[in-house]
Amino acid sequence: MVALARRLDAKVLLTEVPAEKIEATMVRVKSRHLLCEINVSDRRDLLKLDDRAVKGTVKAAVARTHGDYGAALCSIRFCVKYLNAHTGIVFLRFPKDCYKLLWSALPFITSIECRGRIIPCFFNCLHVGGTIRTCQKFLIRYNTRQLHRMLPKCKNEEEKRQIQKAILSCSLTGGGDKALEDELDSEEEDGE
Repeated sequence: MVALARRLDAKVLLTEVPAEKIEATMVRVKSRHLLCEINVSDRRDLLKLDDRAVKGTVKAAVARTHGDYGAALCSIRFCVKYLNAHTGIVFLRFPKDCYKLLWSALPFITSIECRGRIIPCFFNCLHVGGTIRTCQKFLIRYNTRQLHRMLPKCKNEEEKRQIQKAILSCSLTGGGDKALEDELDSEEEDGE
């Protein structure tokens, strides 16, 4: 006999099921990916961040906001999938059932402790997606919009090239940079 736990309205019921009745089926584990931007007053502080510090800070915020229940949910399959210390972009993966707990705790993060230093910051959630790929696609669109906002404010061609290079460094595949550059060049020509 195998004991199975079923959850009904926050009550867990244990039932005995004969082992012969259980079929081996593969079930996809559903997750949510949050694309967040870490905003700091001094951009040099971003270079001091690492994924363990971000993970610890997010777990602590969820525990403070939602107590032991939130801390327990946060300890299951939560991870920092990607952290870009230059741009402050971070991908957080959570189980689908509890991603709203994480999302609701993000505004309460005011600083990150990393390597003995406290870095004042706040998290801005840009996108919630089912896969990393959808978050990457959104990030490319977001960066393109940011690029179009920043380019008119540039004082010379060198600044424009630096901004374009920084934005183009985010791509889905290695070969995507050339296609995105071509797209940006054609948009610039259309705008002139």
